[in-house]
Amino acid sequence: MINLSKSLNVTSISWDINEEPNPCLWKGVSCNPPSSSVIQISLSGVFLSSSDFLPLVCQIESLQSLDVSDNRLSKIPSGFLSDCGKLDGLKLLNFSYNNLEGSLPVFVGFAGLEFLDLSHNRLSGPIDLELDGLVGLRSLNLSANHFTGSVPTRLGKSKVFKVLQLSMNKFHGIIPVDIVGYRNLTLIDFSANNISGSVPDRIGELSKLEVLILSSNSLSGEIPRSLWNITSLTRFAANSNKFNGPIPAGIPKHLRKLDLSYNTLTGSIPSGLLSPLNLQTVDLSNNGLSGSIPTALSPSLVRLRLGSNSLDYVIPTAAIAALQNLTYLELENNTLTGLISPELGFCQNLLLNLAGNQLSGSLPVELGNLSHLQVLKLQFNKLAGEIPIQITQLSNLSILNISWNSLNGSIPPSVASLKNLTNMNLQGNNLSGSIPENIGSMTSLMELQLGENHLSGDIPSMPTTLQIALNLSSNHFEGHIPETLSRLTGLEILDLSNNKFSGEIPTFFQQLGALTQLILSNNQLSGEIPKFGSWVFVNTSGNEGLTNTSHTQPPRTSPKSEKAKMSCAEIIFLAVVAAVFAVGGFTILAISLLGYKLVKKKKLIAL
Repeated sequence: MINLSKSLNVTSISWDINEEPNPCLWKGVSCNPPSSSVIQISLSGVFLSSSDFLPLVCQIESLQSLDVSDNRLSKIPSGFLSDCGKLDGLKLLNFSYNNLEGSLPVFVGFAGLEFLDLSHNRLSGPIDLELDGLVGLRSLNLSANHFTGSVPTRLGKSKVFKVLQLSMNKFHGIIPVDIVGYRNLTLIDFSANNISGSVPDRIGELSKLEVLILSSNSLSGEIPRSLWNITSLTRFAANSNKFNGPIPAGIPKHLRKLDLSYNTLTGSIPSGLLSPLNLQTVDLSNNGLSGSIPTALSPSLVRLRLGSNSLDYVIPTAAIAALQNLTYLELENNTLTGLISPELGFCQNLLLNLAGNQLSGSLPVELGNLSHLQVLKLQFNKLAGEIPIQITQLSNLSILNISWNSLNGSIPPSVASLKNLTNMNLQGNNLSGSIPENIGSMTSLMELQLGENHLSGDIPSMPTTLQIALNLSSNHFEGHIPETLSRLTGLEILDLSNNKFSGEIPTFFQQLGALTQLILSNNQLSGEIPKFGSWVFVNTSGNEGLTNTSHTQPPRTSPKSEKAKMSCAEIIFLAVVAAVFAVGGFTILAISLLGYKLVKKKKLIAL
């Protein structure tokens, strides 16, 4: 330990034998109390960049665990591999989150090594026999490197191998059926690679498997029915692949998390798929599933995502309302019909997304009971009636989107009480009346969409926090564009088109530095169009009173190039002068030649 402390030249640890003669009291060092022998060294996150100290670690014969994660190490010295390979008691090596490069080191010896973590480095190349000699390995993590080739199957001769993490690499080819030879596997993570082909049906032989993650690959074919034979399975994620066909019926009773989203699965959702008592999250979104939503739902469900399918019939509201733990309900972009049941008001949702369906009827006032609700999306349905003021009591709401329905009546003034609202979209309805005068007090609002309605009256002061967009298009606003809009210095998009605004275009628009789009088309504006920077898209079409169709400023140029520019008049003047000089020059030349010929002729006559 003394030699090791001398070789470590880092200020983030204090290993000084003079200040503290007992190494067992040093930071990151653990000892076996009876013998005071060092069994664990943790140098995680101490900004190590040199690997020269590593062979000295192997002189500690009692060492069981070495953690040098979260540093800047670029290599594992050969001396470390040869010397530490002789330490039969060494059980754990953690080199994760470093800058290790090159191919996977060959591990010879390491008879007692159980946990090896080389994740989040820059290791590359294929994997063959480098790990084949490890006889006691339980857990291997090679995630987030640049490994290539086929999925390795020579992972030591251990009979207790349990955890295999190979995610975020460049492995390709198929899932080798040899993997089922490791019968004690409890976790497999092959996500974010280039693995293709189908899942071997023999995967069901891994009877102790608890977690199987195959996400973000190019796997295809049907999900094997044998998977559901693994009664110990608690998590199965196969999202973002090319799986097709139906979802097999008969799900493991201990399953807690299921993610099959972003595939091309078809058919109906099996009646018992959502019912296991321990099931907490289900994501079947972005597939081609059809039919109805099963009514048998697990009481443990926290998140249910079935969006972007072809599900129809009505929402089983009674079954959903009974789910006391449900916080995320996402059924968007299906063809669900019927009413939004008042029973949904008994849930504890943080997010309710029913957008893009064929729901009809009015908004139930019971939605105001969702006191924890943060996101409410009901756009693109067939909802009618007025906006209930109870919705404006949802103090935690950050996103409200009820656009493109058939809502009528006025915007409740109490909407200003939604102090946490960042996005409000009421576009594409039949709302009338004026914009609430107190809307400027909504100090979190970043986007306000009120276009395609029947709003009129004065435009009040808007929240200065608006950044994304302010859309008042296709309403009945008239009069001058209000000066209060000059306060929206962070606004990127302003759409006032298809109204009856009159007067001149305010010059203060030129001072809105964040503005990228200004849409003023189809109004009754007059006067001259101010000049804007080339980065601002301006549409002023459909305003007959405007006298200047130029609404963009030419690209800025340097003072030197400005001096080099000439007006058209200057160019014409110089061209005329040049022409005069050219004609004069030709005349003088012609006279000179004629005089020369006459003189020469006289000389010949004289001869």
